[in-house]
Amino acid sequence: MTNINEEYNRKLVTADEAVKCVKDGDWVDYGQAVSFPTALDEALAKRVGELKDVNIRSGITIREVRAIEEDPEGKSFTLNLFHCSGIDRKYMAQGRAFFQPMLFRDCGSYYYKGYAPVNVAMLTMSKMDEYGNFSYGLSNCVTQAIVDAADILIVEENDTMPFIYGMETDHINIRDVDMVVRGDTPVGTLPKPTASDTDKKIAENLFPYLHDGMTLQLGIGGTPNALGSLIAESDLKDLGMHTELMSDGYLDLYKAGKITNKNKKLHRGKGVFSTCTGTRELYDFLDHNIDIVSAPMYYVNKPETIASMDDFVSINGCIAVDLYGQVCSESAGTRQISGTGGQLDFVTGAYRSEGGGSFLTMHSTFTDKKGGLHSNIKPLFSGDIITTPRTQAQNVVTEYGVAGLIGRTTWQRTEGLINIAHPAVRDELIAAAEKQGIWKKSNKR
Repeated sequence: MTNINEEYNRKLVTADEAVKCVKDGDWVDYGQAVSFPTALDEALAKRVGELKDVNIRSGITIREVRAIEEDPEGKSFTLNLFHCSGIDRKYMAQGRAFFQPMLFRDCGSYYYKGYAPVNVAMLTMSKMDEYGNFSYGLSNCVTQAIVDAADILIVEENDTMPFIYGMETDHINIRDVDMVVRGDTPVGTLPKPTASDTDKKIAENLFPYLHDGMTLQLGIGGTPNALGSLIAESDLKDLGMHTELMSDGYLDLYKAGKITNKNKKLHRGKGVFSTCTGTRELYDFLDHNIDIVSAPMYYVNKPETIASMDDFVSINGCIAVDLYGQVCSESAGTRQISGTGGQLDFVTGAYRSEGGGSFLTMHSTFTDKKGGLHSNIKPLFSGDIITTPRTQAQNVVTEYGVAGLIGRTTWQRTEGLINIAHPAVRDELIAAAEKQGIWKKSNKR
């Protein structure tokens, strides 16, 4: 006990002292989501003008990056992103951040294979326990890969980061840390998404496809939130959780007693997640909760892991789909909105699950700033980034219904997708389909 405390005190430094190790040209890794190191970022920002060409790597950033805010001309720092939040989109629009395409199941391997160098890792972790261990908390994700790749590891210890039990790679000991900094700012939270009337209708269309005992993967946003509320109020029972990102939608299901994990063939009795963002209530629920474990993203998102569980249902959002069944879930044209993340991982795994399946949800239309109505079902993409190829998109859901795509010909896909498009654009889409040679004269109108 005494040796642990002595080592802790020897490695404890101020944030300003810690960031002195950063050199020109370094890659500094902030990890993913809630692992964001607030105190260290603020200290690094003070070195604007002193440092040159430092690359910061992050993902799903949940608060402003001070190093970027204090360097509007990008002379010292550039932000590089594996996945984008609203804050990240702002920086990309300003030309101060750039996207790094990836599949979440492979993200850790980029570090191990040398494609993602880490000179300095700055990561928020939980308060050290009596044995000298820091829990990775809400972001198991690719944290171990970052730690293993780092030349220097700085832990930002934060009492508000929950202690999460993990299957593996869930903590690090003080003996393996280079420096420790105390973080006093509460870890970042996100408000619970509000479900619109359209989200609720999409959820209602999905509901008949759900059943007792299924293992559920939910994305984030209004539709999963609406679906969570529907399930919480339903007669469904004994659901399981296996998800890359845990959000407040799952909290509602746990509180309603709907998730028991008792029917899971894999990790029976345990809910499994890889990273988490949400409300403080969700974080408190996870703290020292033996019913739930974290696991690295390479395992959680591995299609073989997902496929090994029967009745696995995956539900994620998308932005647009074309009449060929190609799905865009990450960009508006060439403007990056989010990222590939784990959507393709779960689409692939859920299809292989006995009794399972995947659903990609979206609003049928969007309204531009001038009030113009535009369809999210398009004749064909032009510049939009394809997240899920047409060969793997299984079901697309809008407020007008569900279109099954797997095994369907081009004309069948077209018919199904037009049937769930907004009525105001269906004739226009039919005309485009006829021109593109993917509409049969006998198709329904």
